[in-house]
Formats: sequence, structure tokens, C-alpha cells
Amino acid sequence: MKRLLLVLLFASTPVLAQVQVEHAWTRATAPGAKVGGGYMTIRNAGAADKLLSASSRAAAKVELHVHINDNGVMKMREVPGGYAVPAKGAFELKPGGAHLMFMDLKAPLKEGDKVPVKLRFEKAGEVNVEFQVGGMGASAAPMQHKH
Repeated sequence: MKRLLLVLLFASTPVLAQVQVEHAWTRATAPGAKVGGGYMTIRNAGAADKLLSASSRAAAKVELHVHINDNGVMKMREVPGGYAVPAKGAFELKPGGAHLMFMDLKAPLKEGDKVPVKLRFEKAGEVNVEFQVGGMGASAAPMQHKH
């Protein structure tokens, strides 16, 4: 009987999340600015996955972007296929590399605020994250934050 109860208890326990987001942050924006960048580390404890898209009520649209060096000129490009997150690995979005681009901000991002973002993964589904807003010139997350 005890064994049956343990099996039933284990079977009814939700599976732990395979994808975890750490250090989600963005920079404060100047009044009137219409775009902002978003950065984070995505850790994946399971099978390979892909971040397909993102959305936020703070912006009309959120795009997946990357910086590329085109003959010595840094350019930003949208990544239409999403970001591959390796099995039992991590993918980092950071200034000067892969990042989220908040397009047509509805209001300036203010230092100390939090920006809600919904990430959509191919396998992990939707993950809600709060991005911490750091200073305008920040080059790293204002504080450690996990989801």
C-alpha cells in the first residue's frame, strides 16, 4: 500500500522546469526612446530547446536580435529562427551579442523598475520573466534574479 501511495504521489508531482532564466535585465532608457535591449542567461537542464519568440506589455513588439561584424562595422540583425539552447547547457544574451529588442516602448524604462516578459520556447512552452531595469549605462545585471 505504501509503495502504491508513493507511486501515485510521484506521478501527480509536476515535472521540474527544464529551462531556467537567470540575470534577466535591461537598461533604463531616455525619455522618448522607442527601443531597449534585454539580456539574460537561459539554462537548460533537459533536451535541446529553442527560444522562438518573446512579448511584453512594455513594448509593441519584442524581437530576437544579434550583433554581427560586417567588414569591421557592427550591425544588428533580427534572428528569425530563434536562439538554440543546447541540451544540458546555456545560452547567454548580452550587450554586443544576442539580445532581445523591445520595439516601440510604451513608456521609458526606469532604473529600479521591472519589465514583464513572456518567453516562448519550442519545447518548454511559455516562461514568464521579470527583467530588472538597471542604469542607462549599465553593462551587467543590476542584481541576480532567477525564474
